[in-house]
Amino acid sequence: MTADLHCHTKLSDGSIGINDLIILAKNKGIETIAITDHDCLAGTVRGKVIGERHGINVIPGVELSAFSKELGKEVHILCYQPESADRLEGLCRSNSFLRKRASQYLIIKASKRYPITSDLVLKCATGSTNVYKQHVMHALMECGITTQIYGEIYHELFSPESENNIIVQPDFPDPKEVVKQVKAAGGIAVLSHPAHTGCTELTDDLIKEGLDGIEVWHPCHSESDISSLTALAKSKGLIMTGGSDFHGMYSPSAIGLGGIEIPQQHLTAFLGYKARQKRLAKKAAAE
Repeated sequence: MTADLHCHTKLSDGSIGINDLIILAKNKGIETIAITDHDCLAGTVRGKVIGERHGINVIPGVELSAFSKELGKEVHILCYQPESADRLEGLCRSNSFLRKRASQYLIIKASKRYPITSDLVLKCATGSTNVYKQHVMHALMECGITTQIYGEIYHELFSPESENNIIVQPDFPDPKEVVKQVKAAGGIAVLSHPAHTGCTELTDDLIKEGLDGIEVWHPCHSESDISSLTALAKSKGLIMTGGSDFHGMYSPSAIGLGGIEIPQQHLTAFLGYKARQKRLAKKAAAE
């Protein structure tokens, strides 16, 4: 079985729509995908319906934004198969509002640096629930200022290491609170690309709130990262997931949909995780 458990669409910072994503998966022979747009559950129902039409198993999901004041870093929590998705709508709306407010300042800063307008950036973000840095870069490409999303200008504007960056960090909730809300909604909580974001040390605290797994296989994870994350997951009894973090033409790497392989035993463990947890809970209740 082939699967990609980390995919974005135009609803957040991807470049293609849900229908195109599912058809792409079908054409590439990928049997299972998870739609995990940032702070947005709007595509999950539609994705499931379109997936069934094309014979693709679409797992409902969302990538929720958080901010660790302890680390001074943005952290993402992947939520899969929430039983009560409506319980996450408040968090999604709140995060979307925070991102929208930050993006307004972001556009102002970008337009002071380069001759682009807010209208053009918003046009590039058409179909999305928000404005992301990829949309700003797309606007710069439309104006002939650059020929690529990820290059020198992207580094200048959006790299924390750049002295001239225009980053505006939204005040997202603490990762522990986000995991707690995922579990309250009956979802599977997975720490997204922890080696890439440098937040592996949060694992123990997140486990206390109900963290179920770690995203081990990711385009930004080296072989060394994969080895250390695998060891960590095994030592903590966490499930292991992975995916291409697909964004279409907004993807930072040349790895396409399904380009990250998840070992079969771990994919099977993930797909059967909820059923196994329910059996264990039923057994514990009986005892």
